[in-house]
Amino acid sequence: MAEEDDARIRILQSLRGKICAAKNLGPVPNRQRDLCTFCTVSLDQEEVFRTKVFDKSGSPFYGEDFYFEIPRPFQGLSFYVYAKSVFQRDLPVGKVSIRKDDLCKYKGKEHWFSLQPVDPNSEVQGKVHLEMRLNEVITDNGSVGQHLLVQIIECQGLPLISGQICDPYATVSLVGPARSDQKKTKVKKKTSNPLFEETFFFEVTRSSSYSKKSHFQVEEEDIEKLEIKVDLWNSENLAQDVFLGETRVPVKILRNDHIHKAWYLLQPKGNGSKSKSDDLGSLLLKLAYVEDTVLPSACYIQLCNLLLKSPDVKPISASSAHILGDICRERYEGVLPMVRLLLHHNRFVPFVSAVAALELDNTQEANTIFRGNSLATRCIDDMMKIVGKNYLAVTLKPVIDEICESNKTCEIDPNKLKEGDNVEVNKENLQVYVQKVFSSITQSNANCPPSMCAVFRSLRHLACKRFPADPHVQYSAVSSFVFLRFFAVAVLSPHSYQLRSHHPDPDISRTLTLISKTIQTLGSWGSLSKKLFLDEISSNVSKESSGLEDAIVLKEGEVQKRAQGRKRLGKKNFKKRWLRVTNRELSYHKHKGKEAVCIINVKNIQAVEKLDESAFNRKNMFQVVHAEKQLYVQARNCVEACEWLDVLGQVSRCNEGRLANFHPSTYSGGSWQCCKSQSSSSPGCKPCTITMQANLQLDIDCDRETERIFSLLSANDTNLQNMEDACASLAVYQGPQREQEEYSKFTIQEPKETFQTLKQLRNIMVELQRQHEMRNDTTAQYGSLDNPIVGKTS
Repeated sequence: MAEEDDARIRILQSLRGKICAAKNLGPVPNRQRDLCTFCTVSLDQEEVFRTKVFDKSGSPFYGEDFYFEIPRPFQGLSFYVYAKSVFQRDLPVGKVSIRKDDLCKYKGKEHWFSLQPVDPNSEVQGKVHLEMRLNEVITDNGSVGQHLLVQIIECQGLPLISGQICDPYATVSLVGPARSDQKKTKVKKKTSNPLFEETFFFEVTRSSSYSKKSHFQVEEEDIEKLEIKVDLWNSENLAQDVFLGETRVPVKILRNDHIHKAWYLLQPKGNGSKSKSDDLGSLLLKLAYVEDTVLPSACYIQLCNLLLKSPDVKPISASSAHILGDICRERYEGVLPMVRLLLHHNRFVPFVSAVAALELDNTQEANTIFRGNSLATRCIDDMMKIVGKNYLAVTLKPVIDEICESNKTCEIDPNKLKEGDNVEVNKENLQVYVQKVFSSITQSNANCPPSMCAVFRSLRHLACKRFPADPHVQYSAVSSFVFLRFFAVAVLSPHSYQLRSHHPDPDISRTLTLISKTIQTLGSWGSLSKKLFLDEISSNVSKESSGLEDAIVLKEGEVQKRAQGRKRLGKKNFKKRWLRVTNRELSYHKHKGKEAVCIINVKNIQAVEKLDESAFNRKNMFQVVHAEKQLYVQARNCVEACEWLDVLGQVSRCNEGRLANFHPSTYSGGSWQCCKSQSSSSPGCKPCTITMQANLQLDIDCDRETERIFSLLSANDTNLQNMEDACASLAVYQGPQREQEEYSKFTIQEPKETFQTLKQLRNIMVELQRQHEMRNDTTAQYGSLDNPIVGKTS
């Protein structure tokens, strides 16, 4: 049973960040100083994100946000700045490299990093498995010597070379004073994880009676200066071989133990170019790396149940969910996992209604309703971002695309007009855009998600109850969220809401700012169309669905698809296609926006699984098994491959015809290449992946959210203790309240009830911490595959 529990422990990694800006970018050879530049983000050496190209500037503002789940172990992140070229290859300006272990230093903070030179000898990734032995041997004349046995067992995680899987080989050298003896393995074709299993022998000592002289004769005491150097290379037929990485192991490691076997991280060469980083400029980054160790579901039952009881606790301020919001008040991400958990279990509306009622009790004037950064407004903001993603896309994306692509000038500030601008024409352009956006919003009531409508309905009722004499407060309570905090913010930053793939350029950004401000103003006025819209999205009348909004686009993007019906395997059989999956169907198109070439009903999907790299000699391959045949797809990188597998696995996890087993390779040459079965219809040879249950439309993993809540509680343990002290003090002292700065930031209506909840939280935290520590005892041994040795570099 313990083994089964351990098997369900998940290590989930994610990275949220922003490439903010660069300054003082250095010149690129044969280019002027002001460059058209762009940035990329690489996981080890695999590009996973790219900004758009920015116009000539030595200090460009990028403003590009990114977020992705990290699907595999990695050594570090690299951020590259490139100079864009039309006719030549893009040239690197410089890079920032951050080791995984150092990412925690920069969490949530903007930091300027000096750009370092991009040296081919430093672009390495992967690890190598070595075994070394020191054996005594008897020579022909009877004297005793020593031989060093070095076995190159295998490598894992070697990088792509020019987008292709490499043809690796290794050189093994025994180096020391006046000595260098090198040997070489065979070349392994088309693999990032070569299995070498080759053994080499080196003579490390010679008897004094041994008379034959050679250039590598070594005295016994020199063993302290000897080391084994392993270099990995990509074999190039017509060009110079490409360096993939190296590691160095001192022979003296065998002094106490004559056998040494371990995994080593490949390292860059230490003799790369040493250009001054000051000459290349700096890059401003904001990074937040999170690693969640998610335990089996049973471990979270107590914490989850306590949180889900929050809406029923009286007063609401004594509930665990409210306490979490109180102690994480200064952390932007503090309430997000709680909101997601409550949404998944349909407990969000009663909770936020109770929290909003508490806030309204402390609001003295109707015109200041829900204007602050309170727990209620933070919860509702997060809820709208989570459940309103598709609503925004349906409502705003067409008009935002038109604004960004037509790029008409809308500047009306005389101080900001450019030469040749006509303020009257600009004003007319702005009015047209505002009218289109406002009309799209006020006509979108049928698409407003039910959970948003339920919250707005509750807010409207509470506002009327608190200020019965004000006829407008029922509308301002709703418009303060849907206009000011939802639509206006999405117009201002469409890239943050997946309405545009990149941050808009400065002119378009200024246009969107003007439109957003106008929408905020219109949202505060009492126009008839606005009132009708607010009535619709906050009334008790059930909306009639048109059916169109039910088809939700879950993911789309460019992939390489294996052509169907071809006999020959090879690069020509792969074609670029636009892949699109909704909760109803999977389709691929020749280009984005074109008619579908093929449509597969998601109910007919039988399995979605990774494909062995050897099947097509390509990385990031996966297969969709459906009623007719396999669909083979190559994603652009490991992050996207993981996203496709996850979303396709979720839409098909409950299908009746799902397979129990699958083939991880292809059927060719009359047999399956994985198991050699000769029948094309033979059952699979490997068990299918068990997809974790999640809320598909909201993308919520409850165990992960509960683990994050535990992490937040642990990180704010001091605040929890202060709150316990405040409760104890208030319960004992019944006189006039004393203003204490550490207590005043907490909402404590009933000290005894709040204290009891705090004690429950404390007990649950102790048990969860015990569960983590119990499982942390199995930390990977240093030198193992999961914890390789960082070897010496040259």
